[in-house]
Amino acid sequence: MARTSRRSFVMSGGAALAPSMAGAAPATSVRVVENVPVIEEADICVLGGSCTGVFAAVRAARLGARVVLVEKQGHFGGVAAIVCTWHSFFDTEFKRRIIAGLTAETVGKMMKTGAAQPIENNPSQGTIFSPGGLKVALDELVTAAKVRPWLHTLFSMPVVEDGRLTGVIVDGKSGRGAIRAKVFIDATGDGDLCARLGLPQYSYDAPQPPTTTAFLANWPGLQGIGLDAALREHGSEFQIPDGFVWGTLIPGSNNYMLAGTRVYGVNCADARDLTKAEIEGRRQVRAIMDLIAKYGAETKVVLHDFPSSIGVRDTRHFRCRYQLTRDDVLLGRRFDDAIANGSYRVDIHHQEKPGITLMYLNGWQVYHRPGIPSERTRWREETSTNPTFYQIPLRSLIPPRYGNLILAGRMLDADKTAFSAVRVMVNMNQTGEAAGVAAYLTLTQNKPIAEVHAAEVRKLLAEGGSVII
Repeated sequence: MARTSRRSFVMSGGAALAPSMAGAAPATSVRVVENVPVIEEADICVLGGSCTGVFAAVRAARLGARVVLVEKQGHFGGVAAIVCTWHSFFDTEFKRRIIAGLTAETVGKMMKTGAAQPIENNPSQGTIFSPGGLKVALDELVTAAKVRPWLHTLFSMPVVEDGRLTGVIVDGKSGRGAIRAKVFIDATGDGDLCARLGLPQYSYDAPQPPTTTAFLANWPGLQGIGLDAALREHGSEFQIPDGFVWGTLIPGSNNYMLAGTRVYGVNCADARDLTKAEIEGRRQVRAIMDLIAKYGAETKVVLHDFPSSIGVRDTRHFRCRYQLTRDDVLLGRRFDDAIANGSYRVDIHHQEKPGITLMYLNGWQVYHRPGIPSERTRWREETSTNPTFYQIPLRSLIPPRYGNLILAGRMLDADKTAFSAVRVMVNMNQTGEAAGVAAYLTLTQNKPIAEVHAAEVRKLLAEGGSVII
């Protein structure tokens, strides 16, 4: 790693870590003393280079902050580069624009190169795009905003001095180093920084299982087979779990992103389980291809590639100043400190049974399984009017400790039903933008993030192109 400083942190076992980390050590451990060089010093450090993390970094940098962005993979984009689709920017009636900001800006950049295609009036898709096109567009955003990126760099542990979070230790190609900053944004998805600081966390009784997607070449060649029905009839022959199947074409090509796997019984915030999930997910994809080869006699579709990681839906959540609830989402409640809007339905991928359950703001509920007629019921009685969108409050991103830390992304504080709607990327992208603005304000006002006025965050978000309602 370059740009080393004469200053350094002296690490002795867990002495420079948050106190809670000591309890996380294995029963047998090796005590290591090392001198860790400071490789970067910044105003704001963002951990995690998904679109959520990129948008947090870009927002803060555009306001004038010196921002470092750390990402463990060799590219930005996270899950967006895995599933290649974003949901609608409009309310459920497609009458009101409720999402814009950096999500819309990124789509605009991709459309100029033919890497994205809008889908009108579709509750399941708003835009489809090329994963490569997304990665390049995010590189351009980061570079133009003068964010200082560190790719192939893994966050290892926080540094807490006199009760204050002052740095993070990272590991990269050049070795171990420290990044000092005044404010930190945890956009790691699993809340790795929050977890290693020992912040109060929880998980659901049945977290939503992960899915390995695959990029298939010559998808129009898939003829003579209904994949849903074939999986239902022949899946057990290939040890393919009964789950849910969907996918999308990649714009400008005959390639298809298929999301047809489900890995049950794993916690992807655990290293061993994550390894198991990656291998099992790829096995399931290979099994699907074998099924197609055997029972789709006229098919020519082939397995082209895998994304860089499995698609994780749900791991840790962290207690914040407010927990978003089922009623908040399904009844479309408004918040004075709202920083994000969404219209995607509640979408529960079940751990304890096959298929998914969708709950709509108009009161309908649908249970889907591949190859089986859907079950349609109501979760509430019919009403004369229905909410058309919901909101996420800033308070659901602010943990109770460390006034210079805010989270962004799917580890936000929400109950299971609320989370099952807000977790999609067009919603989480907005939490990144809000975290970046809030971090900038806490930096410039020299006050804890919890004391930054939400009205100021909302004002700067609106000035930067976000839809604030």
